[in-house]
Amino acid sequence: MNFKRLETFIWVATLGSFRKAAEHQHTTQPAISNRIAALEEELGVRLFERDSGHSKLTSKGQELLPYAEKIVLMAQQLRKRADRGASLSGILRLGVSETIVHSWLPRFFRELHETAPNLDVEITVDVSGNLRSGLLDRSLDLAFLMGPVSEPKIENRALCSFPLIWVSSPELNLPDRLLALKDLAEWPIITYARNTKPFAEISQKFSELDELPARFYSSSSLSACRQLTLDGIGISTLPLSVIKHELESGRLVQLNTSWTPSELAFTASYSRVPFNPIAELAANLGVMVSDEYDRTTHHEKLSQDPKNDN
Repeated sequence: MNFKRLETFIWVATLGSFRKAAEHQHTTQPAISNRIAALEEELGVRLFERDSGHSKLTSKGQELLPYAEKIVLMAQQLRKRADRGASLSGILRLGVSETIVHSWLPRFFRELHETAPNLDVEITVDVSGNLRSGLLDRSLDLAFLMGPVSEPKIENRALCSFPLIWVSSPELNLPDRLLALKDLAEWPIITYARNTKPFAEISQKFSELDELPARFYSSSSLSACRQLTLDGIGISTLPLSVIKHELESGRLVQLNTSWTPSELAFTASYSRVPFNPIAELAANLGVMVSDEYDRTTHHEKLSQDPKNDN
């Protein structure tokens, strides 16, 4: 049985059209059509219903797809095990949350270049919701994002987490005491984009206040959040990795608060089917670098009590 035909069958089923499968496999649409026709003739069944440019699996196609996926996966894993010394090449389409950019991503790229020097990388920095969509529509091979991604065909590998702390510019002269939510709500809350988990948690918590509604200045850019906070526009809750130098220099101060949002949990997420050895390799490297970062720096955590010198 022709391996390339099975692989094409999987991609047409996954992407929903012969055109998209042709683009992904860097070939022509007629070539894709010929492969599917040959496979259908070999199996003696019709795999797709062709209608207005969209290719829908027949009931028999749906039945056979898992078997094709298993065959292709096993064949790819066999190749990988038999040729461990081969140099990987191609393009890795990598999605990254900005928190990772400001922490261990440079170390990751050094390791990746050493392991796979012939690999090209196409980087997308975005909020986790958009990175998740990129994984599902196959525009991304791998994403370091706030996960996990709850989809059956997505593999999620745990990465290190990042605690959040409340900070402000010293120019705001916030009281040097334990600050309750109502104290924080007197200032604009500079925070993550509205389509993120941190924003949902923070806005929900401040909605408990009756007397003073909170004002949110949300942004998809952590760098923008940091700069607005430095400029004294409001207060913010950010990962230490983003603001470490500003805290050390005194340009930002940590606030002593009665409540802090949950820490940010990240995963290296990629599609299990079709098997992508580049994505798997990069995910494994991401886990290794993330764990090393966590061990050596402990996120360089500050005590939740800003007065604690320990």
